[in-house]
Amino acid sequence: MGNYVLMKDLNISNDVLHLYRRAGFGGLPDRDISINKALKHLFHDSENFTPVSTVGKKQESPLMSEGAMTPDADAMKKEKMKKNREGIRELNLAWMSGMAKGDNALRERMSLFWHGHFACRVQDAAFVQSYLNTIRKNALGNFGDMLMAVSKEPAMLQFLNNQQNRKNRPNENFAREVMELFTLGRGNYTEQDIKEGARAFTGWGFNDKGEFEFREKTHDVGTKNFLGKSGNFNGEDIIKILLEQKQTARFITAKIYRNFVSEILNEKRVSQLAEDFYDSDYDIGQLMHSIFSAKWFYEDAPKSSLIKSPVELIVGIQRTLNADFINNDTPLYIQKVLGQILFYPPNVAGWPGGRNWIDSSSLLFRMQLPNMMAGMITPKIQAKESGDVNDQTVKKKGENPKINVDWEQWAKRFEKVDNQKLPGFLCEELLAVKPDASVMALIVEKERVIADRTLYIRKLTLAIMGLPEYQIS
Repeated sequence: MGNYVLMKDLNISNDVLHLYRRAGFGGLPDRDISINKALKHLFHDSENFTPVSTVGKKQESPLMSEGAMTPDADAMKKEKMKKNREGIRELNLAWMSGMAKGDNALRERMSLFWHGHFACRVQDAAFVQSYLNTIRKNALGNFGDMLMAVSKEPAMLQFLNNQQNRKNRPNENFAREVMELFTLGRGNYTEQDIKEGARAFTGWGFNDKGEFEFREKTHDVGTKNFLGKSGNFNGEDIIKILLEQKQTARFITAKIYRNFVSEILNEKRVSQLAEDFYDSDYDIGQLMHSIFSAKWFYEDAPKSSLIKSPVELIVGIQRTLNADFINNDTPLYIQKVLGQILFYPPNVAGWPGGRNWIDSSSLLFRMQLPNMMAGMITPKIQAKESGDVNDQTVKKKGENPKINVDWEQWAKRFEKVDNQKLPGFLCEELLAVKPDASVMALIVEKERVIADRTLYIRKLTLAIMGLPEYQIS
């Protein structure tokens, strides 16, 4: 009877664990929690938004005198660039800490998704902080509100060159990416739509204080023909027209499905979810709740594996073990090695994700990471040089990517599980995919039961986290 109850508990827990892997970076809930309660907790805990605030308010830039830059001015420029790099580094670490230790795991997980969707890379720390807080604030809110807000962020306007978009000399970059990457997806608009959209976005820019600014004198007031509509459109009008297109709801829903459910789309499900998303006026929270409460989300779990991004992997280990890094810069080192540095996407499309996260060297590093973090082995792969003045600091501190773990507290979670069942129980807790029985037999043989149960659990935990299956959510 006891064995039956244990297996029943595990089956219930598997669904909850699947939810937490996809929606909460893999943190472990209470064992007796139901799916409904788990969902309620995830959404409730993510209701509140607290801005990340590590960068001071942007000051208006002093006017430079005409002519060649003086040596002092050159030194000031270099110092400003250095401070901005340091500021972005601090934002990275602050956000990583929030993801790993904060209660609002779902909001942060969604924010990480939107960071890839609204990919942006600029060198102004104040701009980056404002952009980050905009996506975090709106991560579970209304997509239309977020689209409008992100589109007016100085970071995005600078990244996509809209500061240079003015009448008689339009720049099409911003208009193109708003359609291709943010709303409709490639192939659902024409080159003429891009030209007309760019005209409507003329005048959108920012001032020296880092605030959105509409410069009326540089705006094209002529009639534009955009997606079958005609009028004296401005940027807000273009975004509203894009939101009127059901293709926008379809594009966003499909991308969320690939990131949280499966890389292989189920067209029927996506179509229904997109229809509901559109009818809800783009309520992101409602869409995510519909996905996480669907029976198929759990029934399809065994055959819908997703590869963890580097940030998900790092944060997941921390959340699972309730761990802190000894050296605060370590997450930067791991991000550099594994190819996902927050605020430095490779291009306007963001990180490609999926199988692109894995190659032979990164997989080895990933599999060794839990033992590195536990201080059992030292890293042998160096982060790539980027020319950043912070690189030497990151590499030096990254050489010891150790975390503080209360292994006694971790062992208490399994105090009612006997040693014979412990390997299987830990697999259920930590892995989305069961390893081969022969692999588990080798682990059990290697990590023999010892008198110190906490040490035994620690060794088993790290061995299981070092399996390729741990790379999957």
